[in-house]
Amino acid sequence: MLALLACASFSTAPKQSETIWFDKPAGSFQSSLPVGNGRLGAMLFGDPTSDKIVLNEISMWSGRPADQNRLDAWKNRSHIVDLLKQGKNSEAEALMNSTFTCDGPGGSAGGPYGCYQALGELHLDFRSPNQSLRNYRRELDLSSAMAKISIDDGVSHETRELIASAPDQVLVYRLKSTASGGMSFVTRLSRAERATVEADGNDGLMMSGRLSAGSGQQENGIGYMARLRVVLPKGGTVKYEAEHLSVSGASEALIFISAGTEYSGPVPGKFMGPAYRETTLKQIESAARKPWPRLLAAQRKDYQQLFDRVSLNLSGSNRASLPTPARLEAFWKDGDDPALEALYMQFGRYLLISSSREGGLPANLQGLWAEEIQTPWNGDYHLDINVQMNYWLAESTNLSECHLPLTSLIESLVQPGQRTAKAYYNAPGWVAHVITNPWAFTAPGESASWGSTCTGSGWLCQHLWEHWTYTRDRTYLKKVYPVLKGAAQCFLSMLTTEPKHGWLVTGPSNSPENAFRMADGQVAHTCLGPTIDEQILRELFENTAAAAKELGVDHDFGQQLDAARRQLAPTQISPDGRIQEWLEPYDEVEVHHRHTSHLYGLFPGDQITRYGTPDLAEAARKTLVVRGDESTGWSMAWKICFWARLGDGDHAESLLHRLLKPTGAKGYNMTNGGGTYPNLFDAHPPFQIDGNFGATAGITEMLMQSHRERPEEPFTISLLPALPTKWKAGNVSGLRARNGVQLSIEWADGKLTSAKLQRTIGSPGPIQIRTSLPVSVSVDGGLVKFNEVKPGVISFELPKGATAVVRPSKLG
Repeated sequence: MLALLACASFSTAPKQSETIWFDKPAGSFQSSLPVGNGRLGAMLFGDPTSDKIVLNEISMWSGRPADQNRLDAWKNRSHIVDLLKQGKNSEAEALMNSTFTCDGPGGSAGGPYGCYQALGELHLDFRSPNQSLRNYRRELDLSSAMAKISIDDGVSHETRELIASAPDQVLVYRLKSTASGGMSFVTRLSRAERATVEADGNDGLMMSGRLSAGSGQQENGIGYMARLRVVLPKGGTVKYEAEHLSVSGASEALIFISAGTEYSGPVPGKFMGPAYRETTLKQIESAARKPWPRLLAAQRKDYQQLFDRVSLNLSGSNRASLPTPARLEAFWKDGDDPALEALYMQFGRYLLISSSREGGLPANLQGLWAEEIQTPWNGDYHLDINVQMNYWLAESTNLSECHLPLTSLIESLVQPGQRTAKAYYNAPGWVAHVITNPWAFTAPGESASWGSTCTGSGWLCQHLWEHWTYTRDRTYLKKVYPVLKGAAQCFLSMLTTEPKHGWLVTGPSNSPENAFRMADGQVAHTCLGPTIDEQILRELFENTAAAAKELGVDHDFGQQLDAARRQLAPTQISPDGRIQEWLEPYDEVEVHHRHTSHLYGLFPGDQITRYGTPDLAEAARKTLVVRGDESTGWSMAWKICFWARLGDGDHAESLLHRLLKPTGAKGYNMTNGGGTYPNLFDAHPPFQIDGNFGATAGITEMLMQSHRERPEEPFTISLLPALPTKWKAGNVSGLRARNGVQLSIEWADGKLTSAKLQRTIGSPGPIQIRTSLPVSVSVDGGLVKFNEVKPGVISFELPKGATAVVRPSKLG
């Protein structure tokens, strides 16, 4: 029975440690500490004798805009589709490779596609270093976004503090020493290629160059510049000597870094463009005039207004006193350190704040942090899951503003995507396939085996809709509706009828990066209507029609989308009881493949659980069991989300445990090498940041979910829907649910003790909560009546700014 009862105030608990720390310098990039302001990034190594900081700027992209569309590809499409309808998939794939891939090298190294590159390195060589590691500590404090080194040999004490300031748009490295005579060191900038270093006044350095534009156009890429400035607030000297600065007798030194590139589009945002030289000079001069306390206060205020929105405390063992690598090892052995899992969740939020700010480029495959010139997979934006996974946490963990760079990237793809839609499908609207970059690449990839995935644009559009469902920002919806409409128009035009059932399907396409075996034993990738495509289009058509209805436009078009949606191929259950990945129950070439694309409708979509289909949910569960838990890092993160959506918190947590397996693997492993590096970066391997972001989203899904069970119903908020047994007690605050609800939850003995919900927008309808317990609800201290919609689901009104407290009832 559901009952009304007076509620006590919601308690708050002190935060658990939010620090990653080491008792020695970093021996590799995977042990260094990341800071970032959304545009500038740095990795602190912290050697007492010869310190190094890897530097990044998010628009450091080689390559150039290049149209790699095959303009007459559409003329071959009907033949390819006919071959697929006849079951001649291998012939269709061969024809695709010769006529339906991109016209050029695509994402191949050295071409115009380009790659994300490291900016360079800052070096500091100390003349009289404090070399004692007896009392050495190197840490990253997530609560302040500061990386810090402390060295104490009993005679003198030295500290080094690194921040990335968004307000001042600089990196600042502050060094202090109590040693007699102060510090003496040499500092310099370097880059592995295409760099010239020269004096920038007597107290500064300037490193500049131009990146490659691709084969045959080696000098036509964008220009870049990094400036270094040394300020000595308490005495000492600094002078320029042969491409480096020499500092002597300083008890305190501030090293400023500004950087920028010539990039100015096509991604809309606040980029430097041709004025990058002047802009970097203004930024460093402005910052260098400010004292450290003022710089620090501005940086912290900016960062903490984002980070402090959410806190998570999990009771139980807490090994925060161990250096993080040792803590990871201990957790891998016994799985007993819930506070480490909470730290990992907050680390994901820290990384998104640090690598994705409004007006910039979105977080890429490495977020913002790279040490190479040729980054793995070009450090680009893969549209068959990876860039989307980077943003699964944005709305639910209260970082909605950090989601906006992805919106800007999506908008930049519309115009080139229109050319691609015309070239390959002779269709209106726009399309993007499986890879893209800041130059707005939208053509298929260079090989049909992976590059023919055609629903990248559809998947991206889910993020436009998600931002709307959380914020209900009608101005935003009006802005992005043409993008949704254009994507839907393209797919509506390109759908074809498959011969067996008369379903509308995509084609040619593939299930991302996976292969199947035909009846004759041949291995193929290209097909009609893979399950993920149909799920994405079902969602895209529904969302676009709903957006049109909300805005009061395109009534007839919305009806067209609804009609087409009903004709799409349904999600099928294969003869062995799993979700079927393709239209036909083909044999899998790789049963444990890292992609589990046919479960898109489970997560990030909600089709498998939304429509009250226990058979599909059970088939999804069986799919996951057969696929197996062990995989690459990001794949395990996705599986955390899957199991959380199915309500199995223990399985989700066991995958989180696997993901936190310590590893030092740096080479490519496409099967089961996933884990976590000493600095908590995700290991694909190599380093790939989507695993960090995806796991953070998965942890959030264990604690709270908000979905519609029917399209016409309000969103239903589930409290602790997949709470692991190990997380017996704890509290989380600041999470966000769809329809503008912010909430905090406390629990003990594995059960809800209280939840607080606040409406942050004008009420678009009632609040619905799913709970397995009888509960009481009070709004701003007064008891309210609510409706019991169905067993375990209650509904009540909550005006904007009002707060509801939900507690288990002592009655019934």
